[in-house]
Amino acid sequence: MSPKSQPESDIAKTLDLDRAASRGRRLKRWLIIILLVAVVVVVVVMRRGAGNSATTSFETQEAQKGNLVVLVTATGTLQPTNKVDVGSEISGIVKSVEADYNGKVKIGQVLARIDTSKLDAQATQSKAALESAKAKVLQVKATLSETSSKLAQYQRVRELSKGKVPSQSEFDAAQAAFERAKADEASAAAAVAQAQATLEAIQTDIAKAVIRSPINGIVLTRSVELGQTVAAAFQAPVLFTLAEDLAQMELRVDVDEADVGQVKEGQDATFDVDAYADRTFNARITQTRYGSKTVDGVVTYETVLKVDNSDLCLRPGMTATADITVKKVEGAVLVPSAALRFTPPVLADTTKKSSRGLLGAMLPRPPMGQSKPQENGTGNGKQQKVWTLKDGQPVAVPVTIGATNGIMTEVLTGDVQPGTVLVIDVAAVRR
Repeated sequence: MSPKSQPESDIAKTLDLDRAASRGRRLKRWLIIILLVAVVVVVVVMRRGAGNSATTSFETQEAQKGNLVVLVTATGTLQPTNKVDVGSEISGIVKSVEADYNGKVKIGQVLARIDTSKLDAQATQSKAALESAKAKVLQVKATLSETSSKLAQYQRVRELSKGKVPSQSEFDAAQAAFERAKADEASAAAAVAQAQATLEAIQTDIAKAVIRSPINGIVLTRSVELGQTVAAAFQAPVLFTLAEDLAQMELRVDVDEADVGQVKEGQDATFDVDAYADRTFNARITQTRYGSKTVDGVVTYETVLKVDNSDLCLRPGMTATADITVKKVEGAVLVPSAALRFTPPVLADTTKKSSRGLLGAMLPRPPMGQSKPQENGTGNGKQQKVWTLKDGQPVAVPVTIGATNGIMTEVLTGDVQPGTVLVIDVAAVRR
């Protein structure tokens, strides 16, 4: 038994040595992990200390008291107050052109003439037909007179003979002949009226061959040349375009649906055109139309402005950009609109840190940039806040805002006075 127990005890000793070596390795591994965690904690603490030691400088601007003008900008084109297209109702060859571009014309003035040779021949033919119809009337009247006399004679004879002569058939034939003569007279009279109407229609066409101006104005365009053939089969071709009075013009602009609620009749506006880059023109709104136009998904409403063009420097078709004055505020407390969009970066950093959790706080992270300014509306009576500096740190000030022109905003209520320093942006971060 002793020889066998000796090897068993050796195996047990060997196994105990292996267990001890394994426990040593595990102990070393835990020591390494604890050491690494301690290093990470030290790094995090150092970084936080470095972050807390950073100083931030801000861009500021003072609130002020002044006047605020709210504008709505729209683009459009200049048009004459009254523009007329003059065309031709008849076809033919242009015999003469008596008006040219930029020519001033008066009501009834001849602009062009169309050859009427064919119409003159038709008029002669219609006159002959009218004379023939009139002659037919004379002939029918004679027949009527003859049948009337014969019928009267039959009636007297019948009365004298006490109904014996003429016979009833002869009397009826005379009566029928008289009635036919009366019908022929009516037919001949209708033929005369028809021939007269045909002649008048041809004479009207001859008169329309002379193209006259319907208004007092100026010739904007001329679309006809001498010898040109005018075809008016389906619609009247436009020969001239006239403007009634260029001293008074209209500016028609398209106002966006977001701004049309502020635009009203009687509001003043200014506009400029590319032809006169150093000059501003005045206008006044006369109409805001209810009909909408949609172009590329954008809904606009046409607005008409009256323009004084006494010096005739503005021309139809010019593109203009108009600034419509929709509101004026005098003596208001004004703050920069940038101050309403500012958000301190410290608040944004705190929010982001809290979302990282314990593991995020222990692990290193890349440096953070400045937070994006918050986009806020600037409608009337909206609650907002601005930031002022106290001991070098931004402090929120609640305000109620009113009108804005995009650069400055009216403050209706709030602890903001003219001269109050407001933060509008972060200038720099120094460590």
